[in-house]
Amino acid sequence: MPDPLHRVREAASARGLTIEIRERPFANSLAEAAALLGIPPAGIVKTLVVKRSDDTYLFALVPGDRAISWPKLRAIVGVNKLQLPDSERALAATGYERGTIVPIGSSHDWPIYADELIAGQRIAMGAGAHGYSLFVDADDLIAAYGATIADISQPIG
Repeated sequence: MPDPLHRVREAASARGLTIEIRERPFANSLAEAAALLGIPPAGIVKTLVVKRSDDTYLFALVPGDRAISWPKLRAIVGVNKLQLPDSERALAATGYERGTIVPIGSSHDWPIYADELIAGQRIAMGAGAHGYSLFVDADDLIAAYGATIADISQPIG
């Protein structure tokens, strides 16, 4: 399998997307990763691969201090059922292991739904490999991939 970091860099370059990949120590949680990077948890965007009932997928980009709102996402997508796939299906759908998933360089160009709270922000996200974080301007990512911006998150808890 090709080096995931190389795949991410190549895919970003092909779309004219400027990214920065930083190596960081292993983190046990999103909050720990944010502290290691010197940013608030909201600055890390979780990339969730979501399975539709027809066995296709989509990416949901949600700020690290928030959770996906299933009713909101289902309404925006126009479906009655969505679910998180198990780790094997997530890997098959994206080419990335859970915890490293990023839409950039995914093995499939699934539609992207970005929470409106990330617009206008410089964000950190998975970089395709453990121990790395990718920084990108959210608006550039959204434009490069034609992502749908919507209210798809809710407070955690």
